[in-house]
Amino acid sequence: MASLKISASVPSPTEDSEQLRKAFAGWGTNEALVIKVLAHRNAEQRKLIRETYAATFGKDLLKDLEKEVSGDFEVTFDRALLLWTLCPAERDALFVNEATKMLTASNWIIMEIACTRSSHDLFMVRQAYHSRYKRSIEEDVAYHTTGDFRKLLVPLVSSFRYEGDEVNMTLANSEAKILHEKISDKVYNDEELIRILSTRSKSQLNATLNHYNNQFGNSINKDLKTDPTNEYLTFLRRIIKCLTCPEKYFEKVLRYAIKGLGTDERALTRVVTTRAEVDMERIKEEYHRRNSVTVDRAIAGDTSGDYEKVLLALIGHGDA
Repeated sequence: MASLKISASVPSPTEDSEQLRKAFAGWGTNEALVIKVLAHRNAEQRKLIRETYAATFGKDLLKDLEKEVSGDFEVTFDRALLLWTLCPAERDALFVNEATKMLTASNWIIMEIACTRSSHDLFMVRQAYHSRYKRSIEEDVAYHTTGDFRKLLVPLVSSFRYEGDEVNMTLANSEAKILHEKISDKVYNDEELIRILSTRSKSQLNATLNHYNNQFGNSINKDLKTDPTNEYLTFLRRIIKCLTCPEKYFEKVLRYAIKGLGTDERALTRVVTTRAEVDMERIKEEYHRRNSVTVDRAIAGDTSGDYEKVLLALIGHGDA
């Protein structure tokens, strides 16, 4: 369910390429025209624009964007626009690569991508990572992480889960007991617990966690809150949230990004650019339910200028 508003009569990739070239011409860039074109095109349309732009003008659209806007990938508007123009797999590969060069907090980003993408999408991310960095995601994540976080993250990024709705209720019942046993014994890094979380389909996991709740009277995440200061337990809870109700996970990331001390533009940009074509409507509904304010109003109150315009366009509320 995408939030992005795409016109029924979208110009051809040739027309869009010419408009972008026009936006880059002369003194200064026409940012409004760039937003009008790129922020209102879906992934397939953006891919065709990039190909047509290269064939027509002999130039890489991404490089021209980076050069013509401000040349600084760290600037919020530039980063949002460049990330959006990438295909989803390239974008996720970039996020993972950035995360492997950051401090441990970046483990959340790797986990988020591993647990909220479909099996096919995650496979495409691994391919894009190979192509761009000449290494595998698995080797970089393994090198970047240590201990229990490595034990969890490497199988998560390697996973290729079944995507169907079929569920084995007998298995769900037995694996709910395994999870409860390991959590009761506080062996949170047990291989069986990691195996279940990293290999079972999301439908199967939901059934298992429903059995857990019904049999033992608590949700699994409540039982994983025995020590709120334990970062690994927090990590496990977020994995389960991402796998079972990603809209609640992303609502929380947005809320913290907007309501914290100063805006966390990187988190805000990541959620908007990666979810605009996936489940932004559900995230917006959850955000409104949780905060009694709409996402577009929250973003408008916390950002400004071209950065605000591109974010609002991507979540489906921009007039740009």
